[in-house]
Amino acid sequence: MHIILGVLGVVVTILVLLNRLQEGGIDIGWLNPFSWHRRIKFRLQYETPPAYSLDSPMDVVALFMLAIAKSDGELTKEQKETLLGLFQSDFKLSASEAKNLLGSSSHILGNGQDVRANPKSVLAKSIDSFTDAQIFSTKSLLEQAARIEGEPSNEQTKLLNSIIAALPSSSKQEW
Repeated sequence: MHIILGVLGVVVTILVLLNRLQEGGIDIGWLNPFSWHRRIKFRLQYETPPAYSLDSPMDVVALFMLAIAKSDGELTKEQKETLLGLFQSDFKLSASEAKNLLGSSSHILGNGQDVRANPKSVLAKSIDSFTDAQIFSTKSLLEQAARIEGEPSNEQTKLLNSIIAALPSSSKQEW
């Protein structure tokens, strides 16, 4: 009996001390294994570049098209209009939806380093959603984006080849 009372006394003492530490402003929440798991999971999701979290083939292709168009510098008016036209005709979007897609792709692209460095990671979440027709269409759209202002530059060609190499070979549905 005296052992049980001793253990209960130690537990109560520890709980009171932890409570006093918390009231004093010292955070001990990091000791909780459940919140630790949630924090790690959130940190991984938060620190992942936004380009790596796209799960729609249309969003990924729009991002790749913009990355190829911007690989030599900022977009010209001709490039922007051509991209908007391609979004409207091939993705069957309205003018406002095409502008929204271009704006969100531009925001996600940022400086473009994530897309240029690892196009396979950009495709990772959406790779299973691509159909054969979409893969063929994607290659055509990427080549059109590279040829907006004539012959593609070395940077555009290199990026185009790395993206095409990362594309899947077969799949399931249509745009």
